[in-house]
Amino acid sequence: MKDTIVLYPAVGRGHLQSMVELGKLILTHNPFFNITILVPNPPNTTITKLDHTTFDCDAAITFHHITAISSPNGGGTLPPHLLSLELSPRSNQNFHHTLRSISKNSRIKAIVLDFMNYSAPNVTATLSIPTYFYYTSGASSLAVLLHQNGLLPVPGLPRLLKSDMPEPCDPSHPIHHVFLDIGRSMRQSAGVIINTFDVIESRVIESLKEENMPVFCIGPMLSTPSVEEDKNGCLSWLDSQPSQSVVFLSFGSHGKFSKTQLKEIGIGLEKSEQKFLWVVRSEKDEASLNELLPEGFLERTKEKGMVVRNWAPQAKILSHDSVGGFVTHCGWNSVLEAVCEGVPMVAWPLYAEQKLNKVFIVEEMKVALALEKTNDGLVSGTELGERVKELMDSNEGKEIRKNIFNMKIGAKEARSEGGSSLVALSRLGQLWKE
Repeated sequence: MKDTIVLYPAVGRGHLQSMVELGKLILTHNPFFNITILVPNPPNTTITKLDHTTFDCDAAITFHHITAISSPNGGGTLPPHLLSLELSPRSNQNFHHTLRSISKNSRIKAIVLDFMNYSAPNVTATLSIPTYFYYTSGASSLAVLLHQNGLLPVPGLPRLLKSDMPEPCDPSHPIHHVFLDIGRSMRQSAGVIINTFDVIESRVIESLKEENMPVFCIGPMLSTPSVEEDKNGCLSWLDSQPSQSVVFLSFGSHGKFSKTQLKEIGIGLEKSEQKFLWVVRSEKDEASLNELLPEGFLERTKEKGMVVRNWAPQAKILSHDSVGGFVTHCGWNSVLEAVCEGVPMVAWPLYAEQKLNKVFIVEEMKVALALEKTNDGLVSGTELGERVKELMDSNEGKEIRKNIFNMKIGAKEARSEGGSSLVALSRLGQLWKE
């Protein structure tokens, strides 16, 4: 029987993708293991069943589908990106059956859980399997998750306001108790694998270690860029622009704005007088760009900017020499991509832990400028224009660019021979071999 590491992602393609990348990384440095990735099928037909064959994987990675279960009362009460928090406790019976089945032909040396599968340790404990969590965000948001006693400051972090915290950290939030359970499960686990590296989060990582929290920082780990063609021509357009002259605006798959906010963004880009590449997602997908943007905007800016709908190859864009700034929603993967390419940021958080990430990249890492919102929650065109111009054409912008370039070097060193992330991976491999 082969020594096997089992990876258990949450429901959703993004969660599965991150576990596939983790599996590849483990095998690269610990080729003596097999990897089995569990594929939790969605509970209803409104979510597409995942096809693992679309992932490019080593032969040592196998997939095992877990039988689907129904949502509570036929439909969940949480938004789709939190679905697994509802499903986790209800999936344990099928999870237990799956592990018993795998154990017939493999020696399970460890299991790595997505943090949303927080109740799964109730199963692994009965089978005496060492259990780890994989946390795809940074060590800073992990520290907040582990310190939900209502007390601020959190050790190792800059000063935080209650408004900076994810909503479930509020004791009055309906799933606050779930986040408390997640924190407890993580503290009782054999360790937490984090997609970060020592140089960018050294202070909070050290604080976690001082609390005897076993953390393994193996980042930066980024998704493999897609091989899709340049369908909207944005890469070709970038080829014709001067070095570090373009500001890229993209806000993730859930980053949809109202017509009012989109018009303010357009006004801000014109005020900034900078070249731009803007990925527009709207709450009204059927509306045309001319309806969504300021009147005459596309015609006035056609020599200076490019607007694309819904999607652009972000990793390839950030790695392009023409890109010199990034207006981002502060999703952790986007932050890591910007750091690895040395692209300074303007921080515009939208949901989840992104407000925390904003505080961290602005105040601790000093690789971004923050945007201020009006009382009605909008970012004004004037505010956006000033921050973009400041990033691209000011002494403070130059200092931020210098800071992120140094962190780009740190990212390469972390994943080089003898670097902190490879040392952490080696340590994991040794623990799992025992």
